Amino acid sequence: MITEFAPLARRQLNLATYHQLKAARVPAATITGRTRPGGPWQRLLPRVYLLQTGPPDTRQRALSAVLYAAQPARDAPLAGTTAALTGGAALALLGVRDAPAAPIDVLVRAPRTLAPAPGVRPRTISRWPASITVSGIPSTRPLRAAADFEARADDPDLVRSVLANVVQAGWCHPHDLHVELRASRTLARPAVRGAAAELVAGVRSIAEARARDTLTATDLPVPLWNARLHTPDGTFLASPDAYWPDEGVALEIDSAEYHYTRDAWQATLRRRLRLEAHGILVVSATPSMIRDTPKEVTAALRTLLTLATTRPAPPTATPRDHHQLELPL
Repeated sequence: MITEFAPLARRQLNLATYHQLKAARVPAATITGRTRPGGPWQRLLPRVYLLQTGPPDTRQRALSAVLYAAQPARDAPLAGTTAALTGGAALALLGVRDAPAAPIDVLVRAPRTLAPAPGVRPRTISRWPASITVSGIPSTRPLRAAADFEARADDPDLVRSVLANVVQAGWCHPHDLHVELRASRTLARPAVRGAAAELVAGVRSIAEARARDTLTATDLPVPLWNARLHTPDGTFLASPDAYWPDEGVALEIDSAEYHYTRDAWQATLRRRLRLEAHGILVVSATPSMIRDTPKEVTAALRTLLTLATTRPAPPTATPRDHHQLELPL
């Protein structure tokens, strides 16, 4: 009986519901005996069992929440029609940086309702969203997962970082994300509204967002964020974090996290040489410098922006196909 159940257990990452075990003719006494302390199985959530002795990994915890929330059936939980992962846990499965894998938010199709379980936050909805399968787990699409995460996130910096990383990873366009956040009414939250505005302006990281805050508080001209610069013959040159096209000045925010290897650091230096070879003046700063000594960074930018106005030769690189998006009213 248990052997016959093995294929389904493998599809479900070694997880099973009480309903599935009973459908496979596993006696209730066997389930109880195997889930006792020291037994070969574990009860992760009400009516959801882990069929192994070792601790569950992140995927197993995420799927256990879906199995807990889904309408009881032997094969239906993986269909994503009655329960789906969303929020930070869904984004973490996609590899979005800083997205927290817990607590686990899971959507439940109405009229089914569930009480919260340890580490699981069910939410009953009547309008069921489109779903995808990520690592074998039914999940909402990245846009919806991001909106659901921001609706419950309390840390403004985490809101900024996760939204930026969703866009930076290519899971959605900032304008589409803004539309989704507006539809979900999460733009009423100041942290979410600010983060969405940053993304529409071209910001793609928490460090860039802090730099934008710093520059906004000064009288310096407004730069283009992540503009793609090309040489006169159309060759792509670089995409500096911030760029002042009229003055030919760039701000590069270089994090040690991405430049700790010799090859990565040399690639950064080569990019700077390419920019300078085309007449672009570069200010380099780390995220900690932006955070701790912003006046030094803005002073350096102010100096270069002033010097740029007296240069005899303008830079030989221009931003192409770069459009600063505007927020919808």
